[in-house]
Amino acid sequence: MAARTEHDVIILGGGVNGAGIARDCALRGMRVLLVERNDLAKGASGANTGMIHGGIRYLRYDVHTTKMACTDSGFIQKIAPHLLFRIPFLVPVAKPPPGATFKTLFDTIYLEFAEVFFEAYDQYQPLKRGKPHTRLTREEALALEPGLNPEILGAVTMDEWGIDPFRLTVENAIDAHESGAVVKTYTQLVAFDKDAAGKVCGVQLEDRISGARERHAAPLVVNATGAWGPRTAALAGAWYRLRPGKGVHLVYPHRISNFGIAMDSADGRQMFFMPHENGTIVGTTDDDYYGDLDNPRATEDEVKYILQGARRVFPGIDKHRMSRTYVGIRPTLWAWGKNEDRLSREHEIYDHAPQGVPGLLSVCGGKLAAYRQLAEEVSNVVAARIGNTAPCTTWQRPLPGAEDKVDVEGWTRSLTTRSRLGVARMAFRHGARTTRMLEAVAADPRQGAHTCQCEPVCEAELRYAAKAELSTRLVDLRRRTRLGMGACGGTHCLARASQVLAEERALTPAVQLVELGDAMTARFIGRRPVLEGANLATEELNQAIHFLSGNLAPFLRAARAQVPWALSVPSTVSADAPATRGKATVRADVVLPPPVPDRA
Repeated sequence: MAARTEHDVIILGGGVNGAGIARDCALRGMRVLLVERNDLAKGASGANTGMIHGGIRYLRYDVHTTKMACTDSGFIQKIAPHLLFRIPFLVPVAKPPPGATFKTLFDTIYLEFAEVFFEAYDQYQPLKRGKPHTRLTREEALALEPGLNPEILGAVTMDEWGIDPFRLTVENAIDAHESGAVVKTYTQLVAFDKDAAGKVCGVQLEDRISGARERHAAPLVVNATGAWGPRTAALAGAWYRLRPGKGVHLVYPHRISNFGIAMDSADGRQMFFMPHENGTIVGTTDDDYYGDLDNPRATEDEVKYILQGARRVFPGIDKHRMSRTYVGIRPTLWAWGKNEDRLSREHEIYDHAPQGVPGLLSVCGGKLAAYRQLAEEVSNVVAARIGNTAPCTTWQRPLPGAEDKVDVEGWTRSLTTRSRLGVARMAFRHGARTTRMLEAVAADPRQGAHTCQCEPVCEAELRYAAKAELSTRLVDLRRRTRLGMGACGGTHCLARASQVLAEERALTPAVQLVELGDAMTARFIGRRPVLEGANLATEELNQAIHFLSGNLAPFLRAARAQVPWALSVPSTVSADAPATRGKATVRADVVLPPPVPDRA
């Protein structure tokens, strides 16, 4: 094993929280190591609803989370404007259930109750550049969206902000890397190093692809591994508890409505049915999860549960074909006796020194919409521990791609071989850095060919992501570019994309085939829960195209036998900031509940 490399802080976990902490610390001049056992945003950070929203549903019981999310949403809009898009929402107000007391009176005032709630939310809308609500009659709501259930009393409008969560995480990691941080993906934590006094002073790592072992030293290690956090802490002899929550989403490969629509499930959980980028997302569930964290799957029951709620507000939903599901496990704060939907979405920082494990901090909870606030609070603690006095700048420094203006019209005119749609989608993902890909196309027009027609994604973008965006495997390119996320599910693009990756990384034919097979498998896993009727027939055809064309299946089996790591790497399978910005409470004084052996 090589000699230890010295750092100021080691951050475990490449989700949005870990990447955000790494960026904040690196920008303050700290020597940072960020470690992720899979790819960036592989877990819950890439499997959420994809909104930097204000947390309206928490307003009923967790006002602080609503305010924090709205505040950080405003900051994120300033530092990554190219990644965000406004989603106008309709919140239908349904008639009260049959048999309600004083039904006539209740029908009259029910819409008033809804409007009072949104008037309260309007107080926080300016923090995220939101528009105030508007009350709509039944006729006005149906004129805007004829697909709504005609039995509604009316509706209230609001708006939120959509985002690509993969890109948000990756751009935080890229900025950290460009500011001096070392970023290691597909790297497994093997053990913690401790000094003679029992203080955590470093980590032992293993590259999951090459098998190489390394040791890294730092006076402080931050555990930001999300739902895996208790397992990570246990390797150091520390512990804390979470209530992991399973969130399932359904994806349609096209827009069903240009409005987001709020809906309720049979048990009263608020869910969303909304346009997102080129498709539609419906969800999400929230259930305690006791299963395999590395391999969560949607079930047929969960799909039907979500569809039941969607039909109630949009009866025509069954006319549209789902393309896939995705699942994330939330690292929700522990509480006993509360319904999952009522659990706090705030975050905590645990100092494990009182447990006899100094030098280790664990971060849990939090939301995508408030990742930057969490990262600032953790970085403030790290800075204080190592004597760094540099201020936080993440609330005002642009993320990569936001350093300059985005000029889709000008870029399209200057490069007449590219469509406006292709340039616009590339600009959404990469902002001002789109010019780097357009320059490659200008030098070699063949790189302008669309490898993925659904999104679209051109070859120049794939090559750029492979070289400059901390990607290692073919499945990583999907998270960087949305390759294969469209209607075809990768049928028409993964083979060519594997060739591009092989050329950029000088991969052997066997490794290229393994990459292709793993990317195909990852796509099929998300599609299985929605297979029935025409969907099932289409998927059978897709699998035939993938594995029977060119007799790929036996070649893939032979390739896996030649690649040592093929079976070991899963293929899933503030203007000035407000006065309250950045104040953290490190929970070293809290008495944590004892560990439960049957629960991660």
